[in-house]
Amino acid sequence: MKPPKSRLPDRARSLLAAAAVLATSACAAPGEARQGPADLDRFATLMTREHDFQHDAVLHLLGKAEVRQDILDIIARPAEARPWYQYRPIFVTNRRAREGVEFWRRHEAVLRQAEAKFGVPAPIIVAIIGVETHYGRGTGRYRVLDALVTLGFHYPKRAEFFRSELEQYLLLTREEGLDPVALRGSYAGAMGIPQFISSSYRRYAVDLDGDGKRDLLDNPADAIGSVANYLKAHGWRPGQPVASPARVQGDGYKSLLGQGLEPKLSLAQLAGYGVYTKKPLAGDRRAVLLALQQEHGEEYWVGLENFYVITRYNRSPLYALAVYQLSERIAELHAKGGSAD
Repeated sequence: MKPPKSRLPDRARSLLAAAAVLATSACAAPGEARQGPADLDRFATLMTREHDFQHDAVLHLLGKAEVRQDILDIIARPAEARPWYQYRPIFVTNRRAREGVEFWRRHEAVLRQAEAKFGVPAPIIVAIIGVETHYGRGTGRYRVLDALVTLGFHYPKRAEFFRSELEQYLLLTREEGLDPVALRGSYAGAMGIPQFISSSYRRYAVDLDGDGKRDLLDNPADAIGSVANYLKAHGWRPGQPVASPARVQGDGYKSLLGQGLEPKLSLAQLAGYGVYTKKPLAGDRRAVLLALQQEHGEEYWVGLENFYVITRYNRSPLYALAVYQLSERIAELHAKGGSAD
């Protein structure tokens, strides 16, 4: 005899399914509050009240997510936590520069269009895509739903941020007609060729080729335009420098370290602390001093206003400097025909 069908109301079944997701994890660090079924219910209520979703449908969707311990492990030790001498060789290589030149040549007309429209140079756009996804070849293996539910409900340190991104993700997939269960991306829920998180996708993605869709998943033209639009929206200054190697004298410069990434002092003011650029730059340009760990000491750079803009894409000075150095190598190879020693 077949067992009788459950008589639980749909809402109760959905909540039980979603609660099962939470029950699979024992990932909160000692002393951190664990999330529970009530958090899922509150999230579904928010989506219903603020965005006209169906409460039970949201719970049903959350119940399809898988909590991933490997995601929690990765976010605890991101690549940006490595010292510069280990981080740089991952991204700034002759091979990645050569492949950047190839990407540039394949999409030269689109890159010219993006440069003209947004004022961001092609090498910077290409380098960001090269660092993010190796020119679209590595866009992520995790289901975005799994990543955002895992981090939004099992990573208390940044739960608020990732729940907000989950909210944005559900809005994005509804607006763009995408399957919220099927999409894959990074361990942090970033998607597509330029690795936009959901809020950035909704706000900064553009339809550069005019086909009526903002497709960052498979369309290099839209990815190129969206990277350029993102940088412009965050204050990119056309024709201005990004960074320069620096030398330091005395001890005054030490008070400038660890003060954040936003450039607040002019280069002339930095000189008063014993900081000098190795490239000739106007003294009124604002900059920030960076100390990067090498195997046998520290290497010094100054990041200018456009450097700060790149850190809005990924808030790591290592990331921004890797993008800049890769862009310089790509530009050099492109100018001489694309061959590297």
